[in-house]
Amino acid sequence: MQVKTFEEYQQAYTKSVEQPEQFWEEIANHFQWKKKWDKVLEWNFKEPNVKWFQGATLNITENCLDRHLEKNGDTPAIIWEPNDPTEDHRVLTYKQLHDKVCQFANVLKNNGAKKGDRICIYMPMVPELAIAVLACARIGAVHSVVFGGFSAQSIADRIKDAECNIVITADGSYRGTKEVPLKSVIDDALVQCPSIKRVIVLTRSRTPVSMIKGRDVWWEDEIKKVETQGNVECPAEEMDAEDMLFILYTSGSTGKPKGVVHTCGGYMVYTGYTFSNAFQYQPGEIYFCTADIGWITGHSYIAYGPLSQGATVVMFEGIPTWPNAGRFWDIVEKFKVNILYTAPTAIRSLMSFGDDVLKGKDLSSLTKLGSVGEPINEEAWHWFDEKIGHGNCPIVDTWWQTETGGFMISPIAGVTKTKPGYASLPLPGVQPILVDENGKEIEGNGVNGNLCIKFPWPGMLRTTYGDHERCRTTYFTAYENLYFTGDGCLRDEDGYYRITGRVDDVLNVSGHRIGTAEVENAINMHSSVVESAVVGYPHDIKGQGVYAFVVSPGKHGNEELTRKDIIMTVSRIIGPIAKPDKIQFVTGLPKTRSGKIMRRILRKIAEGDTGNLGDTSTLLDPAVVEEIKNGAL
Repeated sequence: MQVKTFEEYQQAYTKSVEQPEQFWEEIANHFQWKKKWDKVLEWNFKEPNVKWFQGATLNITENCLDRHLEKNGDTPAIIWEPNDPTEDHRVLTYKQLHDKVCQFANVLKNNGAKKGDRICIYMPMVPELAIAVLACARIGAVHSVVFGGFSAQSIADRIKDAECNIVITADGSYRGTKEVPLKSVIDDALVQCPSIKRVIVLTRSRTPVSMIKGRDVWWEDEIKKVETQGNVECPAEEMDAEDMLFILYTSGSTGKPKGVVHTCGGYMVYTGYTFSNAFQYQPGEIYFCTADIGWITGHSYIAYGPLSQGATVVMFEGIPTWPNAGRFWDIVEKFKVNILYTAPTAIRSLMSFGDDVLKGKDLSSLTKLGSVGEPINEEAWHWFDEKIGHGNCPIVDTWWQTETGGFMISPIAGVTKTKPGYASLPLPGVQPILVDENGKEIEGNGVNGNLCIKFPWPGMLRTTYGDHERCRTTYFTAYENLYFTGDGCLRDEDGYYRITGRVDDVLNVSGHRIGTAEVENAINMHSSVVESAVVGYPHDIKGQGVYAFVVSPGKHGNEELTRKDIIMTVSRIIGPIAKPDKIQFVTGLPKTRSGKIMRRILRKIAEGDTGNLGDTSTLLDPAVVEEIKNGAL
């Protein structure tokens, strides 16, 4: 499955474009199927309707667990490092993970879960989170993981949209010095969610929690029941290749989060293939992905991709800066990590602590580095390369999205020449094109345009849950017969791709996509706010910061207090991740006569680029621009 030289990459790429079905069929044959497909691919981007490996059946957990048992049952699957370095780490071999997944799958069945049910998971980064995800897949239930930093309102929105009937959570979780009361956040959310019949609660932080009779049960008690029943095995449910595997909510340019749907067969093939290739994974290597399973990176490159390839994955509960800024390097040294996959935000944050933190840390086990979440700036790239990789670890700068399921444009470690800040070349099977505003293809090199994909790939989203029209209008209507990524892109003289950022109203804060409309909705819920507009601006650590222009005539006279109240409101409604970094109070917003807010102007003001704001004469009230400019923070 792996290409070993640049020549092999070119051959594989050419084949994948000229004979895509044959190419993906060969890749798919490396996986275990209960029944093979009748047809590799059927597609159109109009409706859109994409089906891979039609007629095939499988269970993804058999590919991630069962097929490794005979030869590699004693190989570590997950090495878990807790938030607190004085607490013991845990190692689960493939055999132990298999047993625990079967056990918890039986717990789910005992609690009424069945194939097709949607199950919401809101948990800390502990092995049980991976176990819960795989147990859902084992019985054919659809998991919807919600990141442990989201608010009660965000969870309620996601539960209601997917009509979940079970929640899996924990009493609390640890992040650095903070304790997050997960169960009480769930209790707040469930006031609005009559569809939930059962809440399964793992003990982690021993925080006192309320347990409601008939609804809430303890994870540990349920495991004991399964043990006394003696049903240790749980046969894997036979799933159609196009059956739903999971829903993962991502921010859109409207306020309501959208549930991206991934299916069993194509997603399995794509994550396994891209993981194996991009990182050139070899048996026995220790791979550390610092993402949270609550995001797509954790789904694809902690859980499904690496486990399908029999890899050993390090999973970390804490944050990179606690108890000090050397924590990642301690973990690398402790477990002799070979591959480190992290986010530019983390890299920039760790850079800011200076190089003293690195003194005495043994990073000699590292052979490959990876970056994810946003384009990595050159300064961070060089620091990562020199200080962490000591100049001999290729950096795999991966470009992809929740919607794509896996890496799309990415170097292949040791095979592709890398360039700082460039995602480099498309992986085999991926056909990117650049188009202008009118959708006309921009050919040749040394050009800029909007990045689209012109041919389906197995890992792509199939729909947005319960609203196929939203999927169509978001991704397939901007340009005819193309999937539009929402990103601008440069293709240099060598044909290398460099992502230049979102072209729609979505911010990339610390590698997480947050819709401006979502933040505006939350700000506008504050009692003193009339309206608001949110834009991104360059931020040294987060990549993009959140800059809010807020019209709030009744500010109680105390601006600072009102700012704090607004930040609190956003944290309650979306979660701390979305809170504005800067709030500028204004008397009005720059609007066209039709009432559309001119975010382009606000963006320039937020970036401090007020020299050329363009023609403001067509605005409803051009004077407001001067006022905003003069009051900029």
